[in-house]
Amino acid sequence: MVTIQSSDLVVPSEITPNSISSLSLCDQIKLPNHGSQLYIYTNTSITDDSSFASAIHTLSTSLSKTLTVFHPVAGRLSRIHGGRFQLLCNAKGVLLVAATCNTELSFQDLCEFAPTYAVPKINYDVPIEDVPLLAAQLTRFPSGFTTLGIAMCRAFLDGTALSNFVSSWAKIARGESIDSGLIPLFDRTKLDSFKLNKPPRFEHPEFLPPPLWAKRDEVMQHELGTAVMVITKGQVQKLKNRASDFGIGHGKVPVRGFTSFEVISGHLWRCMCKVRYSGDVSQPTRLNTLVNCRKRLRPSIPTAYFGNATFPTVTETCSFDEIMQKPLGYAVRKVRDSIERMRDEYVRSALDYIARVEDMDLLRDTFYNSAGKGREDPNVNVVGWANFSYFETDFGWGKPVILLPGNINSNGKAFLLDTANGDGFVVAVCLRKSYVDVLKKLFFEDIEKHASKL
Repeated sequence: MVTIQSSDLVVPSEITPNSISSLSLCDQIKLPNHGSQLYIYTNTSITDDSSFASAIHTLSTSLSKTLTVFHPVAGRLSRIHGGRFQLLCNAKGVLLVAATCNTELSFQDLCEFAPTYAVPKINYDVPIEDVPLLAAQLTRFPSGFTTLGIAMCRAFLDGTALSNFVSSWAKIARGESIDSGLIPLFDRTKLDSFKLNKPPRFEHPEFLPPPLWAKRDEVMQHELGTAVMVITKGQVQKLKNRASDFGIGHGKVPVRGFTSFEVISGHLWRCMCKVRYSGDVSQPTRLNTLVNCRKRLRPSIPTAYFGNATFPTVTETCSFDEIMQKPLGYAVRKVRDSIERMRDEYVRSALDYIARVEDMDLLRDTFYNSAGKGREDPNVNVVGWANFSYFETDFGWGKPVILLPGNINSNGKAFLLDTANGDGFVVAVCLRKSYVDVLKKLFFEDIEKHASKL
């Protein structure tokens, strides 16, 4: 349905430094594959071949200029000892793809179709030194729909760094200058171990194998699907009110109100347990998430730090029975505790833990590939993309109306994003395809059913 019109490597418009750089310890624990995201634009001026060619030209020339500032993006990774990677700043370029689709789609159908077919495909059958760190694809659809799909190498940068890059790219495309606060900081030694050969001061369950299904019949492979749900701020407030009631009178009243991320994640965790429940109330489960530690370190790291500064954290392992039967506040508190743990001393201890790892491939496999692709998983992995400036990405044809994650193919992985108008959140979850409609129904029914009792 999608036809590729062109595929080119865009290099910096000026000569950039040629060097080999180390990745930080925080980078090293990430997978070297690509995560993707999709911007959807409606009612744009890109309606025919001529305007589409002009848009591609604008993207290409502005990207080339942006790469002179963010020059490592045009580089490549290479493998070194112990399953680690290093960064080759060699200006090999970023992949830019132009594509068209002639099939008429409604906006809802587009949101389901485009995350799979309108993001750039990365060829991993070549040496890693030939795999671009970043790729972008502009796709023109009928009825004024245009999408921009971006694939980023997870071992190279995190969501905040990518947001800074895309915002800068859009500004240059509009003929503006990059904000001084977005000028990238490349010093990755800020996230290396400062106490080499010293053992970590804390236990680090985030690096240990997650719970698996206790029953053998739950490890079969299943076709995966994605549930996309939009939750309003009013519905989030209902969850906050309900979660805050937990513990009143027992000395457990929170010192601050729960965040939107905490209550949505806790609610999603409970719903996922209910949907996946197969009769074993003792089935262990945990929730994983990532915490941006730029402001949590002492001294803090500037927002413009260009690399990974998000660290994994996990909740205490619970049983399905505890998550499903106890009040919402129980699950939400588990989420909060896992996030609040990520302070300077704990993160420094995590860096020391990573520094002592001899086989980084084994660490990654343990953390990321526990259940195996397509297999059932009792856990939930929530990634927060809220509070980023994604909706300022106007390349000259208007702001996007929605941002979605690209094709999610990891069972139990979820993304939490802002809506374009700021009145709520988009929740996108990958799970067994036969569970998608059940989760959507339960997710909203559970909010209203309990809210009516308050």
